[in-house]
Amino acid sequence: MVYVTRGLVETLLRLAREAEPDDVTISLAVTRAGELPDADLDPETPVFTDFYLPSAGGSVNAVFGMDLGTPAGQTQGRFVSHPDGYMGVSKTDDLHAVVFVAIPPWDEASFAAFDRSGRQQDVTILDVEPPEESLA
Repeated sequence: MVYVTRGLVETLLRLAREAEPDDVTISLAVTRAGELPDADLDPETPVFTDFYLPSAGGSVNAVFGMDLGTPAGQTQGRFVSHPDGYMGVSKTDDLHAVVFVAIPPWDEASFAAFDRSGRQQDVTILDVEPPEESLA
């Protein structure tokens, strides 16, 4: 079972819709359920809650080939949009342990999760909010 917050799903679907006809690839991070108020799960259960914008660090990446927009080792998943309608993991997708895929019409019914070998996983969308991040 893969857990993800409703807010993250809605944001990813919106980003995919806005990028169409281009595809989108976004790194995703988890928060342990114990840090999420109202999450009725084992405290150690990972819940996908956060994403890193694909354009962050883009100019440095273009010059030096380094991805500074995503903290190293801090993303446990990936979101990819397939505007062509293919609901699955393709050979061109950047694979992680969990790969979320969305296709048109960009709604929850067209959103799924797969493991890195392409097997579809059960997804539970949680109505919980991630903890507030502090910049201090």
